[in-house]
Amino acid sequence: MMSITDPDLSDKFTGALEEIHNKHLKEYADVIDGSTELSQTHRQFVKSAFDTCSKKLKDDEMLFERTQTFKKDLEQKKVSVKETHHAISEMLSEIQDKEMQKDDIIQKIEKLKAEQNQKRESIESQNKANKAKLRNLGKSRQVFQDHLGLEIRTILDKTQVVKGEKLQFVFRHINPADEECAYVVTMGIKENGSYQVVSSDPALECLPVLESRLQETNNLPAFLANIRKEFVSLTRR
Repeated sequence: MMSITDPDLSDKFTGALEEIHNKHLKEYADVIDGSTELSQTHRQFVKSAFDTCSKKLKDDEMLFERTQTFKKDLEQKKVSVKETHHAISEMLSEIQDKEMQKDDIIQKIEKLKAEQNQKRESIESQNKANKAKLRNLGKSRQVFQDHLGLEIRTILDKTQVVKGEKLQFVFRHINPADEECAYVVTMGIKENGSYQVVSSDPALECLPVLESRLQETNNLPAFLANIRKEFVSLTRR
């Protein structure tokens, strides 16, 4: 636990935020690498399908030539008309099956392309959202440290491996009868990038409402200002 009076707090806090940011960037890089690998696999699959279709086209051309030959033979050999007609029917059926398979492959390729685009857009959107969260945290820290003597603490649970995943905002100078009495709100960031209010001490009945407003406006300084007002109101009841 670190105090706001620690001269190295800003560097430590910034370092903690950078660790979070770097972790997210690494995760997103892993996702992008996976998407790139999948894209390469798709391209290889498409090339293989194209080569197969090209070969089938040549085979079809040969079949067509053979069909023409069969027609000439049929004119000369009416005795074998039925047998030859059966062979032609089978070949045409095979061609139709291959065409259906080709259409199915094309549809699958288009679906995979659409999914890849959606994943890329989701990653880009998440990157922007997380950068905005980090900027808001930095602004909030500066405003409240300079003007209201707010103390910011990093929380590291046994189940957590990244420092700074949760933060405690400790308010003082709330209660005139005891200026050093601490009023605490604990927060974190969900996997989808939205703010999460874990708890407050003392408990605030309006905390869910303030959290919902924070998620709508993304304005962390305003949220902390409202939290402080609610703590002050508790001392006046």
